[in-house]
Amino acid sequence: MKRLDRYILKSFLIPFLATFFIILFVLVMQALWLAFDDLAGKGISMFIILKFLWYTTLIVAPQALPIGILLSSIMTLGSLSENYEFAAAKSAGVSLQRMVRPLVFFAVFMSAINFVFLDYVYPYAIMKQINLKINIRKKQPALALVPGSFNTEIPNYQIKFDSKYGKDDKLLKNVLIYDLSANRGNNKIISAENGEFISEEGSKYLTLKLKNGHFFEHHVKNRTAYKERFRMKSSNADFDEYVINIDISSFADDDMGQTKHKNNFNMLSSSQLKDTLPKLKIDYDQYVKDRARSLYLNTNAKKLYAYQDSVRLKDVEPNILDNFDLDSKLGIINDAMSKIDRTINNFTANKGQFKHRRKVMNLYDIEFYNRFAFSLSCLLLFFIGAPLGSIIRKGGMGLPMILAIAIYVTYFFSNTFGRNMAEESSISAIGGSWLAVTLMLPLAIILTTRATQDKGLFDISGLFARIGRFFKKVFLRKEEN
Repeated sequence: MKRLDRYILKSFLIPFLATFFIILFVLVMQALWLAFDDLAGKGISMFIILKFLWYTTLIVAPQALPIGILLSSIMTLGSLSENYEFAAAKSAGVSLQRMVRPLVFFAVFMSAINFVFLDYVYPYAIMKQINLKINIRKKQPALALVPGSFNTEIPNYQIKFDSKYGKDDKLLKNVLIYDLSANRGNNKIISAENGEFISEEGSKYLTLKLKNGHFFEHHVKNRTAYKERFRMKSSNADFDEYVINIDISSFADDDMGQTKHKNNFNMLSSSQLKDTLPKLKIDYDQYVKDRARSLYLNTNAKKLYAYQDSVRLKDVEPNILDNFDLDSKLGIINDAMSKIDRTINNFTANKGQFKHRRKVMNLYDIEFYNRFAFSLSCLLLFFIGAPLGSIIRKGGMGLPMILAIAIYVTYFFSNTFGRNMAEESSISAIGGSWLAVTLMLPLAIILTTRATQDKGLFDISGLFARIGRFFKKVFLRKEEN
C-alpha cells in the first residue's frame, strides 16, 4: 500500500471510529430510554439488563454504520480541502479520484460487512431480545398486561381494563375478567371499578384485589349441550372487595434464555425469507380463492343465468319484475336486499383479515429486499459525503455534523416512507425498499460530478449567466418582430 493511501485511510478511520461509537452509544441510550419503564424497578438482575443492552447494540449497529461513514467522509474530505492538501496533491498531478480510491474500497467493504450484519447478526439479536422481553414479562405477569384489549398471558384468565396507573403500574381501572379456571368456558364474568396486583418476590401466587364490582356465574356442567346451558341455574352478586389468587408457578420454571419465537419476519436470514415467501403467497392466494368461492355460493349467483332464457320468450316482459305479481315482487326485492346486506357484512367482516394477511406477507417481502437496499446505504452515503466535504472545504464537527444529520434524516425518512407504503400495498415491496436509494442516487451523482470537475456546490455565476442569455434571446426576438 502506498504512503498516500495509508495517510488517506488513517485520516478517515480516526473520525469514523469516533463518530460510529458516539452514534452507536446515542442510539443504544435512546432504545434503553424507551424500554426504561419495563426494566427499571422490576426486580430484574443487572445481568439481564446487560444482555438486553448487548442485543440492542447489535440491532442498532447497522443503522449507526452508514451515519458514521457519511459524517466521517464529510469531515475527512472537508479537512483535507480546508488544509489545502487536495490542492497540493493536484499540483503534484494526483487527481481527486486517485486520492479517494482507498476510501471507495473501504466503503464497498463496509457495505459488505453491513449486509452480513443485517443478514445474520441482526435477525439473531432481534430474536433473542424479543424472547428476552417475553421471558421478563413472564417473571412479572402484571407487566405483560396491555390496556384496552383482552390479555391472555395470565393462565386461566382473560383480563381487560382501561388503564394502568400507580407505582409500578399495578393499579387497574375498569376491570373485566373472564374466569376460565374451571374449564367451562367463560361462564364466570367479573367486573370491577378498580383492581390492584399484589405479589411477593418468590411467591407462586399473584393476588388480584378487586373493588366495587359485580360477578356473574353460569352453573353448567362440562358436557351440557349449548341449548341446555340457558336453562341452568346462575348466580350473581355485587361486592365491595373481591380477592383472586392466581397460580403462576408455571412461570417460575421458565428459563430467561428460553427461545420460543423464531419465525418472525425480522428474525430470518435472506435465504430463509426467500424460502418462506412462496409459501406465504400460496396460502394468501388460496385464502382469496376460498373467500371468493364462499361469496359466490352465498349469493346464489348461478340463479342469475336462469333469467336469460326467460327474457327471450315473446310473452315475457323485458323487465323481469314485471312478470310477477306485487307480493312476488316484494318477496324478490326483500330477498335481493337481504343477500346484498349479507354480502356487505361478509366483506366488512373479512376486510380486516384480508388486510392482515396481506400486510404479513408484505412485511416478509419488504424485509427481504430491504436487506440488500439498506446494506448499500454505506456506499451511497459515502458518495454523497465525500464530494460534499471536498466542495464545502470545512472539517471538524460543526457544519459537517449539520449536513450529515440533514442528509441522513432525508434518507431515513424516505426509506421509512417507502416501507410504510409497501406495507399498505400502495407500492410494490421492491419499490418501497429501494425508494430511498432511488431518490438519493441522483444527488450522489451530481455531487460526485461537481467535485470531480472542481465546481462549487451552487454555480451562482453560471446561473445568472444562463438567466442573462435567456432574457437576451427574448429581447432579440421582440426587436426582430
